[in-house]
Amino acid sequence: MRLNEVVQYLALDMSVSSTVEISGINTLKDAVVGEISFLSDSKYEKDLENTQATAVILPSAKAYLLPKECIALCSDEPYLMVAHLSKFFSKPIQSSNVPPVIGENSTIYPTAHIENGVQLGSGCTIMSGVYIGTDVVIGDNVTLYPNVAIYRDCIIGDNVIIHAGSVIGSDGFGYAHTKIGEHIKLYQNGNVIIEESVELGANTTIDCAVFGSTQIKRGSKIDNLVQIGHNCIVGEHCILVSQSGLAGSTTLGRNVVMGGQSATAGHLSIAPFTTLAARSGVTKSITKGGVYSGFPLMEHKLWLKLQAKLAKIL
Repeated sequence: MRLNEVVQYLALDMSVSSTVEISGINTLKDAVVGEISFLSDSKYEKDLENTQATAVILPSAKAYLLPKECIALCSDEPYLMVAHLSKFFSKPIQSSNVPPVIGENSTIYPTAHIENGVQLGSGCTIMSGVYIGTDVVIGDNVTLYPNVAIYRDCIIGDNVIIHAGSVIGSDGFGYAHTKIGEHIKLYQNGNVIIEESVELGANTTIDCAVFGSTQIKRGSKIDNLVQIGHNCIVGEHCILVSQSGLAGSTTLGRNVVMGGQSATAGHLSIAPFTTLAARSGVTKSITKGGVYSGFPLMEHKLWLKLQAKLAKIL
């Protein structure tokens, strides 16, 4: 879309004559010339002055923070405007005319379905009911058990094992809300990158990124029934036990362990070598590795003392 068409479509109360071509939407930090970005949370104001975006949707009171060459598109609901706009930049489910490339010594069961544009390495085993979407890249010696679904554009490294029923690259849970309570879908246009030697349990879900990539780094092991939200980064050699969950944009450092039913709020960072006991609830970033328990979260030793005192009271 051209920039003036964007303004017209969003019905913004302003006039923009620029006909520069807009190729997509991105974050303030990652946007390049030709892309639109937005500011909906004040904690990202620091990224405004250095953004390379051609235009930014933001409240008029923040427009002065933009670089001179960046065009301000003023709205008191920037997130909602981006949600409306995201549909126009979402990729079609199938878009490649290039036949899939299958490596040597790979076994593909008859009921598996592989879309165009897929690159599959050597020595892979693709079992019954597996779906591999457009332009997915899969490394060597990968095993996909029955009914695994991998959405378009995802990247799977060497020696990865994904157990039955897991879904990689489905849309993240992102909606903007109107003033009358309607939910407008924010289309997710990123992907998932799973590095080498990762193993995913059955019925685990990893959402694609809104922009950029959700990442599972090498050597991590993830149990059955784990939910990983959009734009999360799981560090090297982490362990996530069954029914644990990460809200969007959570970053785990190396060797983080999450016990069963533990979970994090979004946009947090967890220090390397942190262990979260079962049913822990993380609402703030953890800057120092250690063992933590409970909700509200506290050091495990303190949690044990607290439980002992409560037992005496009861």
